[in-house]
Amino acid sequence: MTIRSLFATRFYEGALDDAALLEELEDACLALAQEDRAGRAWSKAHGYRGYTSYASLADLPQRDPRFGDLVRILNRHVARFAEACGFDLGGHKLKLDSLWVNVLKPGGTHSGHIHPHSVVSGTIYVTVPPGSGALKLEDPRLAMLMAAPTRLPEAAADLQPFVYAAPAEGSIFLWESWLRHEVTPNAAKSDRVSISFNYRA
Repeated sequence: MTIRSLFATRFYEGALDDAALLEELEDACLALAQEDRAGRAWSKAHGYRGYTSYASLADLPQRDPRFGDLVRILNRHVARFAEACGFDLGGHKLKLDSLWVNVLKPGGTHSGHIHPHSVVSGTIYVTVPPGSGALKLEDPRLAMLMAAPTRLPEAAADLQPFVYAAPAEGSIFLWESWLRHEVTPNAAKSDRVSISFNYRA
């Protein structure tokens, strides 16, 4: 008898092992949360509990060299992930398409979503207070499981309908942009700071 696992969904977990850069990024993110009035207004209008530069600033790596330093590091992680996914990129590399800051206040969350028009998406976690929530990843086959029984709690992670990836400060998570995911509620007593991004072919 042979049982094989088919149609793998890759998920990348890396780390930024540079405490000084993490501290600089935290300062940069918190400064934006104070100075970016358009971003604060968008966040308030769209019920985002905290601040995001998602809809207000599209030039962070050019605007601030600290984000430029981060992008050079992310490029290497994304290249490794693209290779692990077996992408045929015709000799080219994936390119950064967008990068934005998230300052999630206690109680904040982000419901399930995908990142259209991108190939690889990800987040680096800058400040992660205890209890600030995990990234919840959804089995892309979920809508087609129909009469399938639920999985045993002790079943392997690759058999579960949802997987929770708990970040630490400096964690870099990457996934293919079509993978539906959500941010679980921030149950910490302080803000969680992260930087999200998309790469395209």
